Amino acid sequence: MAEQEAPQTQETEFEPTVAQGVELPEESSGPQPSSGSEPTEAEAQQLLYDPKLELLFSIQLPVSVELGRTTMYIRDILRLGRGSVIEFDRLITDPVDVLVNGKKIAEGEVVVIDKHFGIRITTLVEPAERLQGLRR
Repeated sequence: MAEQEAPQTQETEFEPTVAQGVELPEESSGPQPSSGSEPTEAEAQQLLYDPKLELLFSIQLPVSVELGRTTMYIRDILRLGRGSVIEFDRLITDPVDVLVNGKKIAEGEVVVIDKHFGIRITTLVEPAERLQGLRR
């Protein structure tokens, strides 16, 4: 069996941050006291390892990245053609939103991995907020 080479990175014309590999987050220092009805980070982590939820872990959800937003008049949309440019509300240096099933779970930087786009997570939505998003 042939060995696979490590993904090579390259920069594109908009100079994204280049991925060097995946870094795992550090473990938390331990449970923190709960200050209300919202689950703490420790409680949220416990939910992730609940054996009753094991079946849910094999469910696939759509993951998308939002570069920006804008609004356009219908007449302008109908005039779009090959080569048209749509300007968004964000700068190229602004973080992009990472959405899972339409809900924001993180922000990140655009990277390139073997000619494919990727996202390096820079900020995660708090676990308690992510769980609240699932209840809506």
